[in-house]
Amino acid sequence: MSERRPKAGAVTIKEVAALARVHSSTVSRALNPQTRSKITDEVAQRVIAAANALNYQPDRSAASLRTGRSRLVGVLVPDIANLVFAPILSGVTERLSAEGYATLVADAGNELDPQIELVEGLIAHRVDGLILATASRDDAVVARCLERDLPVVLVNRAEAQSRVSSVVSDDGRGMQLAVDHLVELGHRHIGHIGGLEGLSTGFLRRRGFEAAMASHKIRASEAPVETASAYTREAGAEAARRLFDRHPALTAIVAANDLLALGAYDVLQERGLTCPADMSIVGHNDMPLMDLVSPALTTVRIGHRDMGREAADLLVQRMLRGDLPTRNVMLAPTLVRRASTAAPKAAARPSPRRAKLASRRS
Repeated sequence: MSERRPKAGAVTIKEVAALARVHSSTVSRALNPQTRSKITDEVAQRVIAAANALNYQPDRSAASLRTGRSRLVGVLVPDIANLVFAPILSGVTERLSAEGYATLVADAGNELDPQIELVEGLIAHRVDGLILATASRDDAVVARCLERDLPVVLVNRAEAQSRVSSVVSDDGRGMQLAVDHLVELGHRHIGHIGGLEGLSTGFLRRRGFEAAMASHKIRASEAPVETASAYTREAGAEAARRLFDRHPALTAIVAANDLLALGAYDVLQERGLTCPADMSIVGHNDMPLMDLVSPALTTVRIGHRDMGREAADLLVQRMLRGDLPTRNVMLAPTLVRRASTAAPKAAARPSPRRAKLASRRS
């Protein structure tokens, strides 16, 4: 008959040590990835086997009181339902788990007061550090973390002041890739649906778009911009309507993210136009499922999983050594060509069909 395992949490470290025939301190070293190298592989495996056999669960609260460290890390995201953040969180948790840290994920929204309240709650839970995917270009949450001497790393978005380490995509390069692709297809009248200027992604992608257009000697009048009120499909549609109404000669759109691009899809459909026959559209991020929309979206791919791993790695280093200098890691994006882009129609002036881009006025 197999031996019945005790309930989780009922086993002490001394019982694990007795089964593994080692001292209790050796059990602590073996079960902590940071100290496992201090003992032999044979002893470490024996301890791990004993802990598994007894269903041993470390008492994190006791360890926190003993060492001053909880081995908990908080992660704040602005919208947990946004598919962009799933691979980032996957990369973060994968890296932190390998180092023996547990992760607490909070959906912080975009308002400052709830974000501050969540940070204070995480600090009360004695988190060892924070990863923020919520940062604005001048972020009060970062200031609060610095006041509390809490290690923090930014992911996906960065501050203008670079007070803390960050891992982001090269937004300027991403816009250059998108514009180069459209110009190679023959487009000259290209518009931009931008993100919020208070976020690094909105600010840098708009600046990158303008620089990319200038690099092809395209006048600003041929490169209009409309800023969306949020990174949502609905806000993208609102911005696209303004863009189409004011600039009916446009043949292509570069959006600051994929959801904004999908909003432009919606406006084309409601006006009886098609993509890419009437309008080529390029997104940004390559969110999951963008290859399954119709037409499949040409977009700038960001390595979000790598971004999460890099951010977690920087935070681990910061938690172990608080005197490390600030690092700003920039990952290179790539362009994914799909079905939403094609050569523009040959006519130089808007045809009656293309005139539908502009709203009919009574």
